Amino acid sequence: MSYKLHSTGLRAKDHQPSSQKESLPLPEANGEAIKFLTSLQPKELQLLFFSETLTMVSDTGEPLGELTIDVQKGKYRDELGVISDCLIVHAFNRGYLDNTLCGNSLLGYLSGKMEIMEQHSHEFIKFLVLPMERKTSLVRQEDQLAMTRIVKEGEEMKTEVTFFPWNSIAGFISEAANLVLLRAMARRQMVPSNACFLALDTEGKLCYSTYQALGFQTIQVGRQQAEVFIVEQTVHSEEGIPMSCQFYLFSDGHLAKRVQVGSPGCCIITKMPILREEDEVEPPPVFEKKPLAWEEDMELYSRFLDRKEELRLCHTSYMRHHPEAHALISDFLLFLLLRQPADVVTFAAEYFGPFAVRRRPAPSLRSSNRPSPFRSLAPEQPSSSGSPPASGEG
Repeated sequence: MSYKLHSTGLRAKDHQPSSQKESLPLPEANGEAIKFLTSLQPKELQLLFFSETLTMVSDTGEPLGELTIDVQKGKYRDELGVISDCLIVHAFNRGYLDNTLCGNSLLGYLSGKMEIMEQHSHEFIKFLVLPMERKTSLVRQEDQLAMTRIVKEGEEMKTEVTFFPWNSIAGFISEAANLVLLRAMARRQMVPSNACFLALDTEGKLCYSTYQALGFQTIQVGRQQAEVFIVEQTVHSEEGIPMSCQFYLFSDGHLAKRVQVGSPGCCIITKMPILREEDEVEPPPVFEKKPLAWEEDMELYSRFLDRKEELRLCHTSYMRHHPEAHALISDFLLFLLLRQPADVVTFAAEYFGPFAVRRRPAPSLRSSNRPSPFRSLAPEQPSSSGSPPASGEG
């Protein structure tokens, strides 16, 4: 991992990372976390595409703002212009905390295995004395992940750029991926056991992130009661205290409540959503084949007799108007009975061959290389006119 930090402003100070921090090995996700991410299937992710809105309330129940989360399928164009399928995650909240305006927004692009393609987040708190603003951008650049953090406190602004080798962040869960992952856990009604993922703490440092199932609980939403699955996520910062957040999730992934441990407020749902169920594909109907006893059906048998008489009259009329056809067939049958050949088909082809328009003329002298009486399927090659016969022929 390599990074650089630059500070500007009235109280700007030089902050260079210590060599001890650079020498520390990066944390690694374990096998259980990697296995869970690789188990996600496109059919499963299709059920996670929806939007939801929660209300931010204080500990006394006073509304403070709104939280909106939207996950949809889309397209992503990388820096080389390559377009690929992705998941687009957009989250936004804005409200008041102790009568101070605050909020954050998030826009992320993810692969089907929750790998980050690009993410941008913006947080702010409008303190009267020292307003704070933080912007973080994550962009994959070939074999590394580039992170740019801009922190502004009052008039002082710090910009930090960090590069993580791509092969060292397997199992990394960004903020956008976390929202999708929670929906997947809710649908499965389970959390991967002993799984250690990777995440970024509030200072932009790579650390461990774990999930724990806290069981089920019945909550009241309006006039309805519903069961929710509770998942607690903890980001284990190496420098600060762990930060935990509890998510109350319906069986289809909708978020019913979000509580940040230690925070006086929370986000709750005010209207029961329509829970999405997996479409059951019904097998196609199988119809047994029944024998058609048309002789016993009066209508079908009557139509058969009518059609039979119609064909008889049509054939009789044709033979009456073409007596040569009757003579031709009679001559062939008589000749066939006289010769009684073993191969009737070849005999018929030789008999009717002279009547063919495109038949090649037979040689005047008999030859041991007897031509086939059947028409060739290969296209005929045009004979060259005016070419003298080769010497020795004739």
